[in-house]
Amino acid sequence: MTTSTNPDALTNSSPANPGIRLALFDLDHTLIPLDSDHAWGEFTVSLGWRDAATFSQANDRFYAAYKAGTLDIHEYVQFAIAAVREKGMAAANDAHERFMQQVIRPAMQDQAMATVQAHQAAGDEVVIVTATNAFVTRPIATAFGVDELIAIDLEMDATGAPTGAIRGVPSFREGKVARVEQWLGARGLSWASVSHSTFYSDSINDLPLLEKVHEPVATNPDDRLKAIALERGWRILNLFE
Repeated sequence: MTTSTNPDALTNSSPANPGIRLALFDLDHTLIPLDSDHAWGEFTVSLGWRDAATFSQANDRFYAAYKAGTLDIHEYVQFAIAAVREKGMAAANDAHERFMQQVIRPAMQDQAMATVQAHQAAGDEVVIVTATNAFVTRPIATAFGVDELIAIDLEMDATGAPTGAIRGVPSFREGKVARVEQWLGARGLSWASVSHSTFYSDSINDLPLLEKVHEPVATNPDDRLKAIALERGWRILNLFE
């Protein structure tokens, strides 16, 4: 049995409040055994869109900051989306189709798909909530059969190309809680409308949302999240073993 540190969450599961059931999933290293943002960057290097040594060094530096919980998400998004801005959306979309075929689909594993499908079969509302931008992640969510995606939204210019800025609240750290609340509010709902909520994540960065839901699941957890999960009695799930 998992426990929750959020007393408000416990009051939402009253039989008088049937509400909706939410199954929230982080994406990178949770549903897929890689970081899609980092992998997309390396893929653009393989296409010759970036200098290999310079880009990979910076990409690895940002990824290390993410794992350490010190990432400047605005600086990173400007860096990560630069190739798309320069090459244009037509070339970027074509490249992303190849990225899906060559990198993402071979990495998708049956255990992760089955976990998503089990929630769907139970009638839960399944939402992927990721700190990676929507350009990279929308096709991945679709490949998992998930329509609802909360990702970092990119600001677009008049031509429909990304400017490098983030539109609205970034779905990162505490921002994931805010974005889920916005998602609920757009449907005339709130946390009080949710009878049960589950969130699967690997990362200490997702602690705010893990603490918000009824059932936090440390999924393929990093060392710091695993320690917290063990201390608090949260379920630990390893999908890629």
